[in-house]
Amino acid sequence: MNEHESHTLKSAIELRRALRQWFATPLGRSLEAHEAHRLRDVLPTLYGAVALQLGCIGPLDLLDSAAAPKHILLDMLARRGAARVCGAPEQLPFDSRSVDVALLPHTLDFCDDAHSVLREVARVLAPEGHVVILGFNPVSLWGLRRLVARRPRPMPWCASFLSLSRIKDWLALLDFQVTHGMMLYYRPPMQHEGVMHRMNFFDKAGDRWWPLMAGVYMVVAKKRVVGVTSLPIEWKTKSLVGSVVARPVARGMVVPFERPVVKRIG
Repeated sequence: MNEHESHTLKSAIELRRALRQWFATPLGRSLEAHEAHRLRDVLPTLYGAVALQLGCIGPLDLLDSAAAPKHILLDMLARRGAARVCGAPEQLPFDSRSVDVALLPHTLDFCDDAHSVLREVARVLAPEGHVVILGFNPVSLWGLRRLVARRPRPMPWCASFLSLSRIKDWLALLDFQVTHGMMLYYRPPMQHEGVMHRMNFFDKAGDRWWPLMAGVYMVVAKKRVVGVTSLPIEWKTKSLVGSVVARPVARGMVVPFERPVVKRIG
C-alpha cells in the first residue's frame, strides 16, 4: 500500500468513526430507530440465503428482520468474525452472485465513488437479488441545513446527499429495476429530544402534504437477469400413457446455477 492509499484508508476509517459518533447523538438515535422500523416492513419480503449490510451506522441491528438465514456486516471498523468482515464497499471481498439482499444504510452518502460501490453490489448480487438503499434527501429541511453549514461541514452534513433521481439513473444503468421505495423522517434536524418528540406530527403530515421533502429516502431495487427471457411453452397433444396424462413441456428451461459461497476472510 503506497502513501496515498494509506492516507485515503485512514481518512475513510476516521469518517466511519465520526459517523458512528453522530448516530449516538439524540438526533442520530432517533433517525436510526425510525429507519430500523421501516426496514422491518421491507426486509422480511426479500427472500434469499445471504443478506449483506455495507457499513455500520449505529448500535442497532438493521438486518434483524431480514428473511435470509445468514447475515453479514461489512465495515472498516468491524472485527473479523463469523458474521463480520472488515473491508471497503468499493472492493467487496465476496464472490460474484453470492449475496441475495444488500443493505446500504447511507453507504453511498459517505464514499468517494458511489457509482463504483453500486457496481460492486451488482457484481455480488445473485440474479433477482435486491438492494435496499437509505440516503439523505437533498430536497428537504436536511438538505437546507447542509447548505448553510459552515465549512468544513461537520457530520452528517459532510455527506454527499445524492439526489433520488441520480440513484435511480445509476440503478437503471446497472440493470436494476426499482420495485418500490418510500420517503421517511420529515422532522427537522434538531438535537433537542423534547423538541423532536413534539415534532412527531411532521411524520404524520409529511406523506400527505409534502411527500418529497423527507430527510431520508429508501429505494428497493431488483437485479434483472440480463439476456434471459421467458420461453413460450409447446403444448403436446393430450394422450394417455397407461393411466397418466402427458403434461405440457417447455422447449427449454433455465437451469439454476450453483452459487459460489462467500470468500473466507482471515
